[in-house]
Amino acid sequence: MFIGIDAGTSMVKAAAFDAHGRTLAVESRPVALDIHDGRVEQDMDEVYAAVLDVLGTLTDAAGEPVDLVGLTGQGDGVWLVDTEGRPVRPAISWMDGRAHALVDEWLTSGVFESVFRRTGSAMFPGCPGPVLAWLERHEPQSLDAAATALYCKDMVFQRLTGLRATDVSDASMPFLDPRTRRYCAEVVEALGLSRRRGLLAPVSDPLATGTLPSGTPITNGPYDLPACALGAGVTAPGDGLLIIGTCLASLVATSRLDLAGEPAGLYISTERPGHFLHAMPAMVGTAALDWVLNTTGVPHQEVDALLEATPPGAHGVRVLPYFAPSGERAPFVEPHLRAELSGISLESTKADLIRATCEGIAFAARHCLEAAGLTGTVTICGGGTRSPAWTRLFADVLGRELRIIEGEVGARGAVLASAARHGVELDAAAWTAPTALVAPDPSRSAFYAKAYGEHLDRLAASRARARRT
Repeated sequence: MFIGIDAGTSMVKAAAFDAHGRTLAVESRPVALDIHDGRVEQDMDEVYAAVLDVLGTLTDAAGEPVDLVGLTGQGDGVWLVDTEGRPVRPAISWMDGRAHALVDEWLTSGVFESVFRRTGSAMFPGCPGPVLAWLERHEPQSLDAAATALYCKDMVFQRLTGLRATDVSDASMPFLDPRTRRYCAEVVEALGLSRRRGLLAPVSDPLATGTLPSGTPITNGPYDLPACALGAGVTAPGDGLLIIGTCLASLVATSRLDLAGEPAGLYISTERPGHFLHAMPAMVGTAALDWVLNTTGVPHQEVDALLEATPPGAHGVRVLPYFAPSGERAPFVEPHLRAELSGISLESTKADLIRATCEGIAFAARHCLEAAGLTGTVTICGGGTRSPAWTRLFADVLGRELRIIEGEVGARGAVLASAARHGVELDAAAWTAPTALVAPDPSRSAFYAKAYGEHLDRLAASRARARRT
């Protein structure tokens, strides 16, 4: 039996698999986000307690030995801990917006582009570079008290094993040089963090391994985006993965490192040198739909019926789904961009608003996948796939057949990474086989091809307004 742990943004999960990749059991616990005044923080002790809870419950219920454990979790943000791995302040989430002004400053000064040309990372307010620089300016006592600025899974790994480490995937944003697979001193200096260089965790290449108190080996795997790519079998150059979760993440596998284009997204280094994931992780995915559902009082279970109740185009209602307090980071960086609703009249219905939101998110996904260089197959996973009608809408907007991977894909990828690290042979094709295929409807795809162009026009006008704020 193999267990994958995924410490996500709003949910911590653990999944048990047999040797053939079949899911045996899943445990999950919600974790809270403290959102106020553009700041988004999390209680590290709550996250760690949730990990212990799901792992312990799953292990106790299994009634058989666990061969190995793989760990993954949300990326970005800053998780400041002391020498024992204990928090010195609440974790600052990747969704946090307090470093807006710094990103604006770096966009103007050229620091932003310089960092991208060295690392392939387009910084956004919630990534470690801006957050650490903000803390250095406004809260240096927290940095003084810390031994390490970790990522989420690294905090969990240190608490479980006592080992201080990160991996090349988490380190990719924004300090890692993808060519050397080591921290870039010039980037650390450019962000004004030279005296804090010691806070960056050692990059374990290959992945760090440890032992749980039970004696079970555990691997500190790649963070959730590359873990999902592994769990979905997206490894061939040109193939893409769309994760419809809290974050709308688009990834395309590639062996080509192009740092000359528009600074946006990032190149995630993987466990295979010379192999990258060109990632365009938009800030808001299902969180945008959740906000609309909560605001309108519509329960999640009614989404499919409402999508069927109004036609493509939502009777003229349009949504630009940029709801994050820190703006957008992919496939462009616009810290001041905000969501827009248009075309609404007294005749508009809740169904129109729900469909327009789902369409807007699907347009954003197409924009990201195209910018990331998609040429091959598309695999889709995440909470959004639980809606069959929305999944069909994605196929129509993308104009491509979708490989659906259900279940805990990140946890599955964490296990595959752990197995590879420990020399355990698993049938990756069986572990990553699609659970369904969804083909686009030609007539709806033709409609959405035109609507997508109109979406890009509205977005361009909205970005121009955002730059003037």
